[in-house]
Amino acid sequence: MKFPDGFLWGAATAAYQIEGAVWEDGRGESIWDRFARTPGKVYQGETGDIACDHYHRFREDVALMKALGHNAYRFSIAWPRIFPEGAGRVNQKGIDFYRRLVDELQGAGILPMATLYHWDLPQALQEKGGWENRETAYRFAEYAAHMYEAIGDAIPCWITLNEPWCSAMLGHLTGEMAPGKRDWASAVAASHHLLLGHGLAVQAYRRGGLKGQVGITLICTLCEPATGSAADRAAAQRHDGYANRWFLDPVFLGHYPADMLQLYQPVLRPGLIQPGDERIIGAGVDFLGLNYYFRNIVAHDDAGLLQTRAVHGPGPKTDMGWEIYPHGLELLLGRIHQVYGGVPIYVTESGMANPDRVGADGTVNDQVRIDYLREHFAAAHRAMAAGVDLRGYFVWSLIDNFEWAFGTSKRFGLVHVDYETQVRTPKASAYWYRDWIRSQSGR
Repeated sequence: MKFPDGFLWGAATAAYQIEGAVWEDGRGESIWDRFARTPGKVYQGETGDIACDHYHRFREDVALMKALGHNAYRFSIAWPRIFPEGAGRVNQKGIDFYRRLVDELQGAGILPMATLYHWDLPQALQEKGGWENRETAYRFAEYAAHMYEAIGDAIPCWITLNEPWCSAMLGHLTGEMAPGKRDWASAVAASHHLLLGHGLAVQAYRRGGLKGQVGITLICTLCEPATGSAADRAAAQRHDGYANRWFLDPVFLGHYPADMLQLYQPVLRPGLIQPGDERIIGAGVDFLGLNYYFRNIVAHDDAGLLQTRAVHGPGPKTDMGWEIYPHGLELLLGRIHQVYGGVPIYVTESGMANPDRVGADGTVNDQVRIDYLREHFAAAHRAMAAGVDLRGYFVWSLIDNFEWAFGTSKRFGLVHVDYETQVRTPKASAYWYRDWIRSQSGR
């Protein structure tokens, strides 16, 4: 397997999951600060107050990336660290932190890829309706424009949103994530305003005249019917609309899928999708960031709006209970390439949770993760051989971190973190990945 010269090999993180320092240097409260303090929402009541203390240890973490051979790093910017109230007053200390981080990355020869929104909405905006409120999309565009002006010259790749499906559906439908709502109308409204915010942020990037690229990261899943029955095939199509097409179609085709508009009709708030909104959302991106973790096997079920239920796949499972299915990445990349016009793609997240422990000899043996990465890289390579324009691969995650509602109980990192001491220990997979990158570069 030989990937093209210039291919990006790196890892990804998110601000709330690693930074800590949530009350330092003027950072405002986020919806995750509030959600994590709500009893019963997060494993053992843990919070991201300290997480991996990356805010104070970012130079150590960049040095780790350099030692492990990464040539790119995907991170997110904490909106409440820049606008503590979501809009209005700018916190210069927040901007200064990200400028220091980017300078450190550039000094290490690592390309920075910045995500503007990885789920940490300022709580002040949530109290005005959050993503259910159309105004939040405009506040997001203002925040984006400010970051482009402040450090856009130093960051060649910008991502507007990370996984708006999760923000909308897990945050507003299932209640598993902040802000913890459970309502179809709320979820659909949030999904639209997230996508509108994305489109407005892309417009702001174009107006700024920057020479880099701007895109969006979507979590997509292969949706397969549990059986060959017509009912299960229709259920898989509905789930595909819910998980994939509701987000892909407006971004790349300029309109929402007709079948999902009809399905969502009972929960669509009047006036939600205004004339011109789809044009803004579909104005065009330079690339798609694709996050892939597992496939969905779907059967018909009479209950609920979607009338679907998940069926467990037969393959081995990660510590999250997710089926390991590398072939799904190959199929998904091929489908996106064919349906959405050969868009350039980065795999911006792909990885697995494993109950890793530091052994008596001071090492972390995670052979299962090495196998996972090798098989997924092979799937990506096969997709490229079939014509997919794949330009980079970011493993989730650089370091073990605060895994949202699972707290510190799930470990996705290439590098083990002892949360008591903050000692970083590269796992066997980190060294394997280093050697893989070297083999690709010929060094």
